[in-house]
Amino acid sequence: MRARLSLAALATVTALPALAEVVGKVGVDWVGNDIYVEAIPDPKVDGVTCHIAYFDRSVIDRLSQGNWFEDPSYSALDCRQTGPITIGAIDRGKDGETIFSEGTSLVFKSLRVTRIFDAKNNTLIYLAHASELTQGSGKMSLSTVPLYDAAK
Repeated sequence: MRARLSLAALATVTALPALAEVVGKVGVDWVGNDIYVEAIPDPKVDGVTCHIAYFDRSVIDRLSQGNWFEDPSYSALDCRQTGPITIGAIDRGKDGETIFSEGTSLVFKSLRVTRIFDAKNNTLIYLAHASELTQGSGKMSLSTVPLYDAAK
């Protein structure tokens, strides 16, 4: 995983069990802004991997646009079965469980992936969303993984 701007963000990432691996990086303009694609294995559900894409602002963009310590909240998420699915001790509550978090500002904002278990439909729901201390964001992305014959 690439370096971020703050120690607080690093502490947030290392406190969670899922670690992302950068599998792609696409340059989007001449000032060095990039889109990163990371693979995130679900730490409590073997056989499920999520891929998340997000925008990373360059130093040139930060200097010219201001808002030095923050990346935008935009992200895209897709999760798939990548092997036999075995469900561990997951949170089955309606608020779900954060499986990944990465700081996108110095202190107050992070990009999170939350897993929610839909027991009625036997499906895992993965939600990528921004989490902010003072202002919520409606920017999100959703992916589902059906559990046809998963070991529970």
